[in-house]
Amino acid sequence: MSSDLVIVYHRQPYEEVEENGRIVLKENTSPNGIVPTLKSFFGAVDHGAWVAWKLAEDPSNPDFEQVIEIDDAYGKYSVSRLPLSPHQVREFYHVTSKEAFWPILHNFKERYNYDPVDWPNFREVNWTFAEAAAAEAAEGALVWVHDYNLWLVPGYLRKLRPDLRIAFFHHTPFPSADAFNVLPWRKEIIESLLACDDVGFHIPRYAANFASVARSLFDVESVGRERVPDKWISEGTALIERMMPSELRYDGRSISVSVAPVGVDVDYITENAQSDEAVEKAAAIREELGETQLILSVGRTDYTKGGIEQLESFERVLEANPNLIGKVRLMHVSVSANRNMTAYEDIQGDLEQAAGRINGRFGTLDWQPIALISRAIPFVDLVSYYRAADVAWITPLADGMNLVCKEFIAARVDGDGVLVLSEFAGAAVELESAVLTNPFSNRSMDSAILTALNMPRDERLTRMSSLREVVQSNPVQNWKPGRLKTATSKTVASAA
Repeated sequence: MSSDLVIVYHRQPYEEVEENGRIVLKENTSPNGIVPTLKSFFGAVDHGAWVAWKLAEDPSNPDFEQVIEIDDAYGKYSVSRLPLSPHQVREFYHVTSKEAFWPILHNFKERYNYDPVDWPNFREVNWTFAEAAAAEAAEGALVWVHDYNLWLVPGYLRKLRPDLRIAFFHHTPFPSADAFNVLPWRKEIIESLLACDDVGFHIPRYAANFASVARSLFDVESVGRERVPDKWISEGTALIERMMPSELRYDGRSISVSVAPVGVDVDYITENAQSDEAVEKAAAIREELGETQLILSVGRTDYTKGGIEQLESFERVLEANPNLIGKVRLMHVSVSANRNMTAYEDIQGDLEQAAGRINGRFGTLDWQPIALISRAIPFVDLVSYYRAADVAWITPLADGMNLVCKEFIAARVDGDGVLVLSEFAGAAVELESAVLTNPFSNRSMDSAILTALNMPRDERLTRMSSLREVVQSNPVQNWKPGRLKTATSKTVASAA
């Protein structure tokens, strides 16, 4: 059955769980709700489709159905599961996307390596996605492509199905031309994105960078610019922009450029934070801590997250402020999202070494300054720590948005707590009432955490009230990037 809306995303829209020897499809449990939010758009159309990949030892003869039909609370939609071999996945995702694209997107040129990239494989995988989307889409349908590992899909789709409306959303940072143009495939990538009807980003800076890169590579004309809304102008962040592009013209076509910061599922987090289990766990954590202040840091094991810089800052603070010894603890949660990749294994080793050194320097028989957690924590337990923490310390060196800081704010139903946030996280443009810090500056990092630990209660409550107002006003359910409509004329995405 043809679909009015086709969503193209590398992940499947559910979790596959083995129960009693058979695979069962279960609703995605991500608290941030990106997948459920995307599926919710299927309710606006008669039939939708989702295109993702699924590992297959023999892609020519996969041991699963490649297209299945789903009829659930989100509507009727099909899922095209593209069989990719372990080699294809490794080359497409772990090598090309993570070793070549990821460092450039986050401005880590020194970690960039394109020597092992199998570009023909990347093209082939993207072509496979494009073919599947073209096969699913009805005449004039909207195809919504997500993220940098599918950069070439829009260009292929435009050739296969010129009748389609194509939107793309970029979930990571988008760098300036000086960084992006390091990629030898830059023209091929940008020309593909210019085949879209709409290209979306989290914040104005990334949209402005995209327009600048496009103009550097092609005869692209900026025909629309808008003043950035006051709600996205945070004077303390390095990512501030006052004007942003809204429309580009290239090769006789108009491409809209949209900005829509993603939020979190505020209701879901609030429900968990107010649950009896979370209340009891938070109380137990506070009782165990006594007068000790708890700093909580949560992120992935990734060089972009600034984990090592954070631990080194904590070490300096303890060294310069011996009165804090025994009176403050750092719970550092760093979970690997890319196992079996050397770069991330090295980071994990560095984190463990730093935490061990600091605990050895300052720890006593009854107090350890750092608890390093390297495994995923059940969400209700994490929410309990959000509630119990005095400070959330979220200081990535670069981040497209960062939803952990918004989770912390949503979980603080008591209206207390302090957020220390990197000014290089996309979320900083919205969260001006956080204690903003520059993770590249020792002085800024050390000062920020001391400010948070010593902040008077009235100031904490005022800041948190402002932060909660921002997060509650922009839940993930309101996330509607783009300026396009479905073939049924029901709005799927509108300007944020």
